Amino acid sequence: QVHLVESGGGLVQAGGSLKLSCAASGGTFSTCVMGWFRQAPGKEREFVAGISWSGSTTYYADSVKGRFTISRDNAKNTGYLQMDSLKPDDTAVYYCALVRGYLVASSYSRKSSYDYWGQGTQVTVSS
Repeated sequence: QVHLVESGGGLVQAGGSLKLSCAASGGTFSTCVMGWFRQAPGKEREFVAGISWSGSTTYYADSVKGRFTISRDNAKNTGYLQMDSLKPDDTAVYYCALVRGYLVASSYSRKSSYDYWGQGTQVTVSS
């Protein structure tokens, strides 16, 4: 059973940066697609970014493109989300998710594509 733990959330002013981490255990992280999602109060959980098992392919939601960077270190069983130029609209609980194997491009943004989820980490951006 894969277990995911996110960390790195917190309170930051608009324009600031945060780097989230997602530590995986109990499975073969290096063979999993990883995604980051977020959920703001009263809203649906939405896709933020995704990365292939090798790290060679990445996808981003339009709302974060150019500001967020997803990456992974398979040797450390850890994924990352570097968030720059943060805006108040980025305030949400951020979740990492994994699924073994391969996803087609259109599946990266679907919550149902992922089998394992972390508990989330709160990110609050003040104006």
